[in-house]
Amino acid sequence: MVDLKGQYEEIKDIVNTSVIDVIESTAFINGPEVHSFQKNLEDYLGLKHVIPCANGTDALQIAMMGLGLQPGDEVITADFTFAATVEVIALLQLTPVLVDVEPDTFNIDVFAIKKAITPKTKAIVPVHLFGQCANMDAIMDIAEAHDLFVIEDNAQAIGATYTSKDGSKASAGTIGHVASTSFFPSKNLGCYGDGGAIFTNDDELAHTLRGIVNHGMYKRYHHDVVGVNSRLDSIQAAVLNAKLPNLDTYNKARQDAARKYNHAFKGIKNVIIPKSGKACKELCDNCDCHVFHQYTLKIIGADRDALAKHLNDKGIPCGVYYPIPLHNQKAYKDSRYNEDDFTVTNQLVNEVISLPMHTELDDEQIEFITSTIIKFVDG
Repeated sequence: MVDLKGQYEEIKDIVNTSVIDVIESTAFINGPEVHSFQKNLEDYLGLKHVIPCANGTDALQIAMMGLGLQPGDEVITADFTFAATVEVIALLQLTPVLVDVEPDTFNIDVFAIKKAITPKTKAIVPVHLFGQCANMDAIMDIAEAHDLFVIEDNAQAIGATYTSKDGSKASAGTIGHVASTSFFPSKNLGCYGDGGAIFTNDDELAHTLRGIVNHGMYKRYHHDVVGVNSRLDSIQAAVLNAKLPNLDTYNKARQDAARKYNHAFKGIKNVIIPKSGKACKELCDNCDCHVFHQYTLKIIGADRDALAKHLNDKGIPCGVYYPIPLHNQKAYKDSRYNEDDFTVTNQLVNEVISLPMHTELDDEQIEFITSTIIKFVDG
């Protein structure tokens, strides 16, 4: 699914030198590489504050802690996503409120958000799933109307650009009150271990977050807020610093691969290719709205699971993201949920399949993957 070795070979010299420099300096925690990466990412995003941390899940939890959310507060998020999003809500004893998603983009349904708001609602967590932004214009309008926080889960869409209805553009993760991201190795910008970060343009919130990631300390042994131990180590920052200048190139390679997939599947009735949101009607030559962390098809009128087995038998990796809705997961089941409110998610879990998507995909690989799928679904 991801060719990390091939990507490494292209930047091997700078990565190796940077990692050795960290080891020789012995500045393993909060060293110069961490501060350099923080500043470089702020510049890339056009953002005032990046707060590095240990992983993407911590980033989400710390963002919620920084906003001062209290046990029992309701937080609305998408049912069709990875469990980390709802996991941190539950860990903080907040009340997760899962809602359905759009059938084409797989992102959170704004009409479902409106329906789910109660007097206890305090925040919305849109997940920019598979590499493109949720409908942030509508989400920010809803948040403003109901005095809610917006926490962007940007673990899969770093480098994507959202075009607002007024034509202005902003980087994914810079639109809400605060955002989180992950640098897990398979992400579009991934390190060689775990890593994450929180984004915000709010100076006061950024100050709070910087304390939380470091045991609540701003001065050693002075604990001003309740905090956690969640810091990005210097070796991972060195890897990310080596990769960041290539992020746009990496994303363009993913977009090029997606176009080739799309072209191959055009007209195949059992295969529904990914759709872009309203801000970008089609995957045009200069499209930057989708950075394809995953390339995810819907298989209609054919056996998705049998296709997955067939691909594996042919040596083609594939994945089902996600096979079980969060509202049906044992840890998050709740009598409040009605199956009729999750018609799209319940359908998607039986239809979606993700194909290999990375910066090293070549035409021969794409042709083999697509032809294998077409032969299977066409029978």
